[in-house]
Amino acid sequence: MESVLVLNAGYEPLHRVSLKHAIRMVHRGVAEVLKDDGERLGPFARPLVLRLIRYVKMTWRARPSCSKEAVKRRDGRCAYCPKGKAETVDHIIPQSRGGRNTWMNLVGCCFRCNQKKADRTPAEAGMKLLLTPYAPKERPPLLPDFDYALLA
Repeated sequence: MESVLVLNAGYEPLHRVSLKHAIRMVHRGVAEVLKDDGERLGPFARPLVLRLIRYVKMTWRARPSCSKEAVKRRDGRCAYCPKGKAETVDHIIPQSRGGRNTWMNLVGCCFRCNQKKADRTPAEAGMKLLLTPYAPKERPPLLPDFDYALLA
């Protein structure tokens, strides 16, 4: 499936969309064609690069938000046993004791270990953390190898 690069109004790469979606964007007037491949698709040129007419604020490009799915994806396995899969999320300092939903207090955990630890700290439960929690850095650029010569 062919994709078309979409740039923000300030020429920053945003994402890629399907050719069909790109043509709809041009037809609706939300984007303009910056570069095409010379072929025609009805009244439209086949776009390679689009630029949005209005600027879109990209707050989603910052650090990913701390959610259960994001923590499970970050860890990938249980933080307490070597064989377990990250099926759920555990608070290192339990919520009942003031533990917050932060990157540094949440770890991926299998159901068995989560039940065993219960409402205790790892030390009280006699369990050792095999993973060190960390806050992910900002998301990598969407198109790190983007060739800006395409716009020339």
